[in-house]
Amino acid sequence: METQILATNTPRRLSAAVKAAAGVLADGQTVALPTETVYGLAADALRPDAVLQIFEAKERPFFDPLIVHLPSRDWLDRVTQIPNGSRAMVEALVTKFWPGPLTLVLPRQLIVPDIVTAGLDTVAVRMSAHPVFRAVVEHFGHPLAAPSANRFGRISPTTAEHVRSELDERIPLIVDGGPTEHGVESTIVKVEAGELRLLRAGPITPEDLGGVFQELCEARDYRPTEEEFARFYEGLGVNFSAMLRGEDSVNVEAPGQLASHYAPRTPLRLIAPGVAVLIYDQENQVPARLGSLAFQAPSTAAEFACEEILSPTGDLREAAATLFAKMRRLDEAGLDMIIAEQVPERGLGIAIMDRLRKASAQHV
Repeated sequence: METQILATNTPRRLSAAVKAAAGVLADGQTVALPTETVYGLAADALRPDAVLQIFEAKERPFFDPLIVHLPSRDWLDRVTQIPNGSRAMVEALVTKFWPGPLTLVLPRQLIVPDIVTAGLDTVAVRMSAHPVFRAVVEHFGHPLAAPSANRFGRISPTTAEHVRSELDERIPLIVDGGPTEHGVESTIVKVEAGELRLLRAGPITPEDLGGVFQELCEARDYRPTEEEFARFYEGLGVNFSAMLRGEDSVNVEAPGQLASHYAPRTPLRLIAPGVAVLIYDQENQVPARLGSLAFQAPSTAAEFACEEILSPTGDLREAAATLFAKMRRLDEAGLDMIIAEQVPERGLGIAIMDRLRKASAQHV
């Protein structure tokens, strides 16, 4: 199968790419599309035969459910069943963060095929804010299942070229919308009885979600106690007291995710800043060829053959946006190991550390 890449950098090219993508999707095939987080591999979410091609191209296990991207908000009640006790929270989250990088896990409608939900009674849904993705899904008119456009367990793609390196000759079309904005996948929360449980950290931070909780309380003229705030954040895996002090605030790893994911082929070791490492090539008994993935300043942990810095200014949003691209560059540099330094585990740093832990898990 020949993989075609279509540009969208002029109005005429965008229009042609949108029509071509919608046509491929209507034929029951897959298309790689840019979102504001990473590139996604899209197929008609309501056609099991089309969704099957996502799993085949990615070599993805069938027990791993997919996110469904909606063309408009009116599709929310067509694919989910929102319990009365969760309606106010869901509406508040959708109003605040959609379109955007927030995925909600809710009870499903039977219209959603089992292959999308891995047989679960819930479905993960969101609306992308990327103008190219929005143009395609709105033109197509149906929800799209769209996990990241890479082979399963690999580094998520943030450019069209990354997609080509992963899925060339496996899919018919890649729509090039330029580099993605956020660089890490969407935040996933499960809404149960009006409360939230964090399933995957992402660009929408626990503090952002806490703001919605506070706004809901204020709308009801209710002032939550510190204990109620602490219980809310506990569902997000966050220590409320530590967060108020500006300290690393993660209590537990987010549930519901595979331990090894987002992994480079090169072994990756995660260390605390300031820790020195000495790693040898066991076969040749010489120092290993190492690469550094540092947060803000060059690492002093070892002598490195090449280095990448996520954000020289210490900006966690910049660090997240560049994480996968810089990890991929190191992965392609012929190294024996990548040494990644921890970042502050607050705000968007929670999502970055989640991805780094999963990237290192495969080689522990």
